Amino acid sequence: MSRVNAFLELLIKQSGSDLHLVSGNPPRIRLCGEIHPVKYRELTENETQSLLFEIMPERVKQTFESLGGADFGYEIPGISRFRVNVFRHLGGMGAVFRAIPSSVTDLDTLNMPAVLKALARQRKGLILVVGPTGSGKSTTLAAMIDFINTERKGHIITIEDPVEHVHMPKGCLISQREVGDHTDSFASALRSALREDPDVILVGEMRDLDTISLAVTAAEMGILILATLHTNGAAAAIDRIINVFPPGEEPYIRAMLSTSLCGVISQQLVKTADNRGRLAAVETLVNNSAASNIIREGKTEQLENVMQGGALQGMQNIDTALRRLLDEKLITGEEAYRKARLKSNFEQYREQDDSTNPASADKLR
Repeated sequence: MSRVNAFLELLIKQSGSDLHLVSGNPPRIRLCGEIHPVKYRELTENETQSLLFEIMPERVKQTFESLGGADFGYEIPGISRFRVNVFRHLGGMGAVFRAIPSSVTDLDTLNMPAVLKALARQRKGLILVVGPTGSGKSTTLAAMIDFINTERKGHIITIEDPVEHVHMPKGCLISQREVGDHTDSFASALRSALREDPDVILVGEMRDLDTISLAVTAAEMGILILATLHTNGAAAAIDRIINVFPPGEEPYIRAMLSTSLCGVISQQLVKTADNRGRLAAVETLVNNSAASNIIREGKTEQLENVMQGGALQGMQNIDTALRRLLDEKLITGEEAYRKARLKSNFEQYREQDDSTNPASADKLR
């Protein structure tokens, strides 16, 4: 058994999300969004390298040696899977292990808005799940794929770097491909997937022009595409896609998005009121006729108004999502204030000593 497993088992036992092994430091785990040291000695440069090389596949070692960093998946059977990033730093070598539950959590258990099921029932188009790193995008996508797998009979292809949640066939045939092991890139795998009779394609991350262009084209062709972007907010996700294209192609991609986009799910994790975990605050945009016209005309700043007026279609902005969680006493007012886009909506919950405590003010920023 690998020596690193003991730290990973502790991570799972403590219900943590990430394990940090960085030479020159003791191991650390992230609990409820905050990093805490493990009661253990500082890891030396040689010790850290030995721990990590013990579990790294040969292909990953070669990538790490040439590029100074690499990603791969690691699994402790019966415990959990982990997404691993290894890197070089000033003090030697380090790695971060993200815990991935062995079983997929369903949308109801995640307390997700009902509109996510409606979006997952679409037969074609583009669904974006966006948010900062560590906001639970992969968990949401896995739950949506599991929902489709349960309800439909078709072919689901996932393209990931690395493969995170492993899906067992239910109603659907599932093919899971990992960038590096099974394909050179997201773009090449997506191009190949178009010839593999897919009904649904999950794109782990839309990183470049080629991948984004292929994803939008596939959605236009009648395939349901689920993909992620690292952006904050539904409107920002639309802008990110459009801005990837050369200026002369912007009207073309706006027109394609206006017809192929199903919706955008933007989320961030917030601390629960009992301080024992985190849950997702979810902003949702459904591409109705008003949103479609705004996207086509390039007036994405007006999408906020569409979300505010689209409650009957399941839409809400992030501040409305936070207000609902606050009203249900699932989060504190202070946490809602921290995460709110328009702080004035939650001003009454601001920490009482903000004005006199610089450290507190910095924390809120």
